[in-house]
Amino acid sequence: MSGHWLRLANLFGHQHGIMVADVFHENVTGPNGENQVLAFTPKTAEPMLIACLWNQSPGKKGAPHLYSFAAVTDEPEPEVTEAGHHRTIFNIKPERIDAWLQSDAGNLSTLYAIFDDKRHTYYEHRQAT
Repeated sequence: MSGHWLRLANLFGHQHGIMVADVFHENVTGPNGENQVLAFTPKTAEPMLIACLWNQSPGKKGAPHLYSFAAVTDEPEPEVTEAGHHRTIFNIKPERIDAWLQSDAGNLSTLYAIFDDKRHTYYEHRQAT
C-alpha cells in the first residue's frame, strides 16, 4: 500500500465528518476534448450529506496545524457516468449520520454497512458558471 493510502486507512474508523452541500462540481472532458466543469445537484433538492475523513497535520517550525478533509467517493450513479465522470460523492442516509460520526475502528462492519446502504440520488447536471 502506498503512503497516501496508509494515511487514509489510519483515518477510516477514527476521524469522520459530514459535509452538507446542495451541489458538487466535477471536471469532465467535453465533446470536443475540452475540459468542462459540471455542477451536479440532487433532483429532490435535498441537501447531500457527504461522508468525509479529516486529518490534522502539524505545522513545521511553529507554523499552525493544517486541517484538511476529503469527501468519500464511490462508483458513480448511472447519470453521472453518462455525464462523463467516474466517481460520485458518498451521500449518506440521515439515519446513518450518528453511526458514521461515532465510528468505532474496532467495529468496521458497522461502517461497511453504511456504505452498503447509501442514498441513491438522481443527480441532474448543468455546466457550471
